[in-house]
Amino acid sequence: MAFESLSDRLSKAIRNISGQGKLTEKNMNDMLKEVRMSLLEADVNYDVVKKFVTDVKEKALGQEVMESLNPSQMVVKIVHDEIQTLLGEEDAQIHFKKQGMTTIMMVGLQGTGKTTASAKIAKYCNEKLKKRVLLVACDVVRPAAIEQLQTLGKEINVEVFSLGPEVNAVETARKALDYAKDRQKDLVIFDTAGRLHIDEALMQELSDMKSFVQPDEILLTVDAMTGQDIVTVAKDFNEQLAITGLVVTKLDGDARGGGLLSVRSITQVPVLFVSNGEKVDDLEAFHPDRMADRILGMGDVMTLVEQAQERLDMDVQEKTARRMQEGIFTFNDMLDQFGQVKKMGSIQNMMKMVPGLNKLARNMDTDVVDNEMKRSEAIIQSMTPYERDHPEVLKASRKNRIAKGSGVKVADVNKLIKQLEQMQSMTRMMSSGRMPNMSALQNMQRGGGLPGGSKHAGSKKMKKKRKKKKR
Repeated sequence: MAFESLSDRLSKAIRNISGQGKLTEKNMNDMLKEVRMSLLEADVNYDVVKKFVTDVKEKALGQEVMESLNPSQMVVKIVHDEIQTLLGEEDAQIHFKKQGMTTIMMVGLQGTGKTTASAKIAKYCNEKLKKRVLLVACDVVRPAAIEQLQTLGKEINVEVFSLGPEVNAVETARKALDYAKDRQKDLVIFDTAGRLHIDEALMQELSDMKSFVQPDEILLTVDAMTGQDIVTVAKDFNEQLAITGLVVTKLDGDARGGGLLSVRSITQVPVLFVSNGEKVDDLEAFHPDRMADRILGMGDVMTLVEQAQERLDMDVQEKTARRMQEGIFTFNDMLDQFGQVKKMGSIQNMMKMVPGLNKLARNMDTDVVDNEMKRSEAIIQSMTPYERDHPEVLKASRKNRIAKGSGVKVADVNKLIKQLEQMQSMTRMMSSGRMPNMSALQNMQRGGGLPGGSKHAGSKKMKKKRKKKKR
């Protein structure tokens, strides 16, 4: 995941100074040396790192911090605030016209996820902001892009305008604007052509499109995996098109994150959205303060709560909550929760947003956990309705039948029953007013008690060991 290594290094540097009774210039310099190295290794621009370290040192060695009761906490706050300054001090948003139609021109190199990002933003504006959106397929150089946008449009229930690859981009844009006005659309998003690299033909085509459309926003998609190239690409596009915002894609990959930390301070172009996956739901409005929290390992509970409110079936959650308050948790409840977890996306990403569970999440292998969950669902679906509500009746003959019906071993059925028993134990604990502590939750995860988990199921180390044994 992006920023994982940086987050570890920064946390270590801050922990070292937290152990000191008093803040001195020497231990401050030791910490800043570690911070500087961690930022450079994360591929943050050298000039940005130099200014960052200077600003932190200047503020941290100020009289107010030196004389504070807990200087280490003050240093954490200073580092957090400086990271937020790099990312942007305020949330950037699309500027919609108060009256009439707003237009957005999506630009970017081929392979950065521009077409998918166009659809994601259309879905975001349609569902969250209640805008009447029209997507326009102006990438006539690549016919597959038109088909892709049309497919995504059907998936998100947003209309797509296209005249096919035979009609040039500017003519398509002209007809699309007339079409949108006739149908009183609030927002028109133009998906433009991309190239493998910036060239004169691309920029001329985009400049012609800009001159005709006069867009209210020009959003550039950049790939988080490209590191410092984000800055180079953003500078070139900005100089020629005056872009108004960035959409950072593939933030769920192995990106070190330095490009994202550098691009705002160098180009002064704000990040509006970040994409954490390939699904149309995997788009977040960018909040600099929340991203700074994530980088420093503080989680991001606000984003997790917002996602839960948007994606979860609250009737199911309320029903399960009521039953748990009564000390009840059955296989039907477990099946409901599997469905809810799927709606939230990656379990690992969810856990990363919860302070205290960040490190536990890093040891999980998402693919293994997803497969475990599918196997568990198959087992439960092979049970009769009575068996799901009364697991105590599951004796040898029933287990054999369920194992055959779901294509697993009896041992897998026993493992799932054990998981249910552990969840029931936790439910009874909560119903009596006691909350399970972190060590109890970690023990449950190791033993397979958390939904979708099994002993070592999510452990990357165990996965490597299994591969070695096969060899």
